[in-house]
Amino acid sequence: MGHGHGAHHHPHGSATRAFALVTLINLAYTALEAGYGFYTNSLALLSDALHNLGDVLGLGLAWAAASLARRPPSGRHTYGWRRATLLSPLANAILLMVFSGALGWEAVRRFSAPPAIPATPVIVVAALGIVVNLGAAWLVKDGHAHDLNKRGAFLHLMADAAVSLAAVLAGIGMAVFGWAWLDPATALLIGVVIAVGTFGLLRDSFNAAMDAVPSGIDQAAVAAFLGAQPGVTAVHHLHIWPLGAGEIALTAHLVRPRGDDNDAFIDTTLHALDHRFGINHATLQIERGGSCQHDLHDAAPHHSH
Repeated sequence: MGHGHGAHHHPHGSATRAFALVTLINLAYTALEAGYGFYTNSLALLSDALHNLGDVLGLGLAWAAASLARRPPSGRHTYGWRRATLLSPLANAILLMVFSGALGWEAVRRFSAPPAIPATPVIVVAALGIVVNLGAAWLVKDGHAHDLNKRGAFLHLMADAAVSLAAVLAGIGMAVFGWAWLDPATALLIGVVIAVGTFGLLRDSFNAAMDAVPSGIDQAAVAAFLGAQPGVTAVHHLHIWPLGAGEIALTAHLVRPRGDDNDAFIDTTLHALDHRFGINHATLQIERGGSCQHDLHDAAPHHSH
């Protein structure tokens, strides 16, 4: 039985600090925007504040998840708490979907009689939102392509900047042309932006929470690679799943009847799995016989070579 960790690093400390800072900045701005939204009766500002609140909750969850991921493994939680970084984007996505539905409903209700909104506070507060969100996105941009947790935070902040820009444009439209309907129209647009932007995150985080093979990995290619290794005659019970931010686990049974160099073989294969596929937490079981009787009822796909 062989097991290996690839040479991977855990920059959780800097991630936690970035999440903490971004969360606090966004919370302060959300409170300011909501206050002005209620004061001016602007649904565009209130909906943007609600969007930001969704992100603050999401960032707070991401921050908590990054902190939990640093907890060492225990007798009960043998993988540690790394899965928290997969569950927090799922909770975040569900919350934002609920928010977008509530926003859309209120916006549609207001179209029949849109109230007059003072445009200047809308323009000023929303413009501040663009600066806050772009600055916060810059703080969490490092590594967002490979970390679902950071990707969720980064995408939300960029969407927020775009949404704040829409609110600025709506404010200008109300100021110049007196178009009161721009306020609920912007709120409806924000609701759609949240729903569309969140769907991909909801799908990806649900798949990760359900132990799906990570999207960047082709299970058939991994099976073919393992089957092509020296002395391997069959591969079965291959499982690949995400452990947490940047960590991918694999277990597999390799039938290798005539190998007498199994330790060196396992070491080389683990290194190759990490290098070629980014699978950095692999466990390989070597078998001598042609079949594995005690696992015949396993429902996993079998790959014979």
